[in-house]
Amino acid sequence: MHLTLVGLSHHTAPIDIRDQVALTETLQEQALKLVKTSGKMLETVLLSTCNRSEVYAAINGDVHDPRPVEEWFHEIHGLSQGALSPYLYRRTDEAVIRHLFRVVSSLDSMVIGEQQILGQVKDAYLRSLGEQTTGVVLNRLFEKALAVGKQVRETTDIGVGAVSVSSVSVELAKKIFKDLRQQSAMLIGAGEMGELTAQYLVDQGLKRLMVANRTYERAAEVARRFDGIAVSLDDGLQMIADVDIVISSTGAPHCILDRDQMTEIMRIRRNKPIFLIDIAVPRDIDPQVRNVYNTFLYDIDDLQLVVDDNAVRRKKEAENVETIVDTEVNQFLQWYQSLAVTPTITQLRQHADTIRTQEIQRALSQLNHLSDNDRKTVDMMSRAIINKLLHDPTIRLKASAKSDQGHYYLHVLRHLFGLDENLEENN
Repeated sequence: MHLTLVGLSHHTAPIDIRDQVALTETLQEQALKLVKTSGKMLETVLLSTCNRSEVYAAINGDVHDPRPVEEWFHEIHGLSQGALSPYLYRRTDEAVIRHLFRVVSSLDSMVIGEQQILGQVKDAYLRSLGEQTTGVVLNRLFEKALAVGKQVRETTDIGVGAVSVSSVSVELAKKIFKDLRQQSAMLIGAGEMGELTAQYLVDQGLKRLMVANRTYERAAEVARRFDGIAVSLDDGLQMIADVDIVISSTGAPHCILDRDQMTEIMRIRRNKPIFLIDIAVPRDIDPQVRNVYNTFLYDIDDLQLVVDDNAVRRKKEAENVETIVDTEVNQFLQWYQSLAVTPTITQLRQHADTIRTQEIQRALSQLNHLSDNDRKTVDMMSRAIINKLLHDPTIRLKASAKSDQGHYYLHVLRHLFGLDENLEENN
């Protein structure tokens, strides 16, 4: 048996290819039902997110062959065989374990340290568990992977510090105001980054959001999505004194808010703090506004500096995470490699017991004068001889499974005792 992984991600496939293989929860459940009837894989977990689509499988056979998994990968996505091959990566055994542990630790994510992947892997595992497509190996692998992901979150700073302009804006807002549930904000303009920042603020429980735009219809459309209030751009500029946070993202060719205007706004606010997020290019807010008391202005370059600094910190922390992954991979690998040893030991003992039984029966057939107690004594003696003969080889074989040459010792033992030949005869 071999662990096998076939998949693609943002590392190997462009967005238009990833779009083709993104599966809804319903389609994932249907795909898992399909694998149960195909008989191609012993165990399967399907992981499908916006940035990756992967099939983890346990397949039978002494020689690793990813073709059944790759064929099924094409089948569940309704694509002709080979269409995705240029974008696929294929892993086996230890490489599968390491890849999954790095995925749950967010080391393989588009944004290192992002929080969502651990939950996505957990959902994928539970879905496969519910469809009964997992077994001993993948159950243990994914439960261990989830534990590794949790350990990384709890013992390292890999997820500390926002690494997008929008999320940095929200973090800074929380430092200024502590509780955003008591604050109101205004989104000026309707750029994508501005709307994303507004969404993050709303997700933090923002008390109220106003949307100001040159086109009132556009302001109303955006406001509806956030359950906010729509106003015209001119009205919005007059109402800045009523809000605590301003996100400005217009396409204006000149500043729409200067120092004199800001001084008057702060007079009306009685110098209560205000946070201005200027993510427009060219800038919407005059940099001199920074000199107005209790006005906190960050433009796109300021925010990007924070993002870059946090990204550097996460990359440094990733080295600590890699150490954790290395340790956990080695520990899991010892258990996984022992799976190959256990059936071999069982088969070796069965082989030895078959020979013992045959020889005891042959000998006892010529010793009719022995009593029942004598026969039992001879039988027990033969069992003891077998146990003592196999004890040391069994211990050493289990120990060798933890070494790099474990597979070599296993192969030699199976060859010397003809275990594979016996298995074929029995089958």
